Amino acid sequence: MQLVVARIGRAHGIKGEVTVEVRTDEPELRLGPGAVLLTDPASAGPLTIETGRVHSGRLLLRFEGVRDRTGAEALRNILLIAEVDPTEMPEEEDEYYDHQLMDLDVVLADGTEIGRITEISHLPSQDLFIVERPDGTELMIPFVESIVTEIDLEEQRAVIDPPPGLIDDRAEIVSSRDESDADAESSESESESESEADSGDDSGSGEASDVSGGKKSDDASGEAQA
Repeated sequence: MQLVVARIGRAHGIKGEVTVEVRTDEPELRLGPGAVLLTDPASAGPLTIETGRVHSGRLLLRFEGVRDRTGAEALRNILLIAEVDPTEMPEEEDEYYDHQLMDLDVVLADGTEIGRITEISHLPSQDLFIVERPDGTELMIPFVESIVTEIDLEEQRAVIDPPPGLIDDRAEIVSSRDESDADAESSESESESESEADSGDDSGSGEASDVSGGKKSDDASGEAQA
């Protein structure tokens, strides 16, 4: 299986080094000296890493045959691709390669379908799942233990427990409940007002009010028995 592990950035200095945007959690393994990488576009490679070092928080690489700034600039924006065994797992527990997470179904604990992972975004603070919903819209789900509670590679699914507001549907459900509660309170207030009005009419009408009151009592009694 072929995986993109880095993108070449700008040239650094005059001796052929380039900055690299790392796209792997294991740069020591994928981007170490001696690694032979395919490229996109394919015509630019393969490239063999000669040296690597970290400078000001960025990885710098130099490739065999590239000795000056001109040669380094010619490599800008090229993607570096590694051949990876699809059955290979990361060394750390509860870690996954991007290709293992791609296309997983995202569901709630009760099985409600949320969407499908279409991209993994690696940010400095955390990783994000880009999830495509059935209607074509996208969600961003932080890949943190408190939200992504389970990764089941056999069932090809990721179970999430999102906080309120992370998923629009939950916000809509809460909003709908609030509206329903408000409507119920409004209806209750109207009923109380009508009852108070009826009570006032009964007190002022003698015999007619007794007949009306009797009928109402029978109806209420019938409902209670039913």
